Amino acid sequence: MSTPSNRPHIPTWEEATGLPSTMNIDTERGVATSISEDAPTGIRLQKVMAAAGVASRRVAENMIAEGRVAVNGKIVIEPGMRVDPEVDEVTVDGTPVQVDTSKRYIMLNKPTGVVSSMKDENGRPDLTQFAREYDERLFNVGRLDAETSGLLLLTNDGDAAHVLAHPSFGVTKTYIAKVRGKVTAQTASKLTTGFDLDDGFIQADKARVLSSANDGSSSLVEITLHSGRNRIVRRMMAEVGHPVIELVRRQFGPLHLGTLGLGQMRELTKLEVGQLLGLARPDAAAAAGEGAGENE
Repeated sequence: MSTPSNRPHIPTWEEATGLPSTMNIDTERGVATSISEDAPTGIRLQKVMAAAGVASRRVAENMIAEGRVAVNGKIVIEPGMRVDPEVDEVTVDGTPVQVDTSKRYIMLNKPTGVVSSMKDENGRPDLTQFAREYDERLFNVGRLDAETSGLLLLTNDGDAAHVLAHPSFGVTKTYIAKVRGKVTAQTASKLTTGFDLDDGFIQADKARVLSSANDGSSSLVEITLHSGRNRIVRRMMAEVGHPVIELVRRQFGPLHLGTLGLGQMRELTKLEVGQLLGLARPDAAAAAGEGAGENE
């Protein structure tokens, strides 16, 4: 026969305050306030946060009470407000929370020889071999050409994908290029100073020489840029006299390839998803510079 617990009952926020569990946003005050129970819609915020893996419901209530949680840009001051995970945007300490758990965000280390398409009309190997592992209908954010390997994002979040791949967004991408010849510091400086190509002026955000072969036959160069013009890294390196032998994308925005093996996939961490969603907010997209693109 079990013995009753000696722990005292800890009341929920609703029990302790006696206030209603549905809230509304007061746009004039910039906070969320309570409304009548007559029209409960959506899911309670602390439940949504718990389902998203942010914290337990009780800890989520504490976070809300501390003013650390916002819904659609408005600080929530009372737990219990109801939200629609498919519509409302929730942030904790300014970082977006993936409240819609139906959304998938997958990092792929794309091998060479694979085209960045879910269906290649010419019958070449495409991304379907990776997407079929998931029930959701995934698609790629931007592209890597078939000869380039590295980080590619797959998702079923159409809104985020559209913003991140839009030409006006300007997400930075970092590549490691193995190129012919010995690249000097002066050449790296030229890449960041910029020069004209057939389709206009171009410059890298950062460029540095990582190493060079002892015989001077090849070099490894790290190059970061926000332009996504077609085959831009290859064209830039050819312009400065060092054609690309191999090219790998190591970083896309806040996402790093890390130790993910070639041809392998993993779901983004909650922190990575938060960082990605933060970039994909419409106000962030509107403030972004020109020149992003969808293809290396």
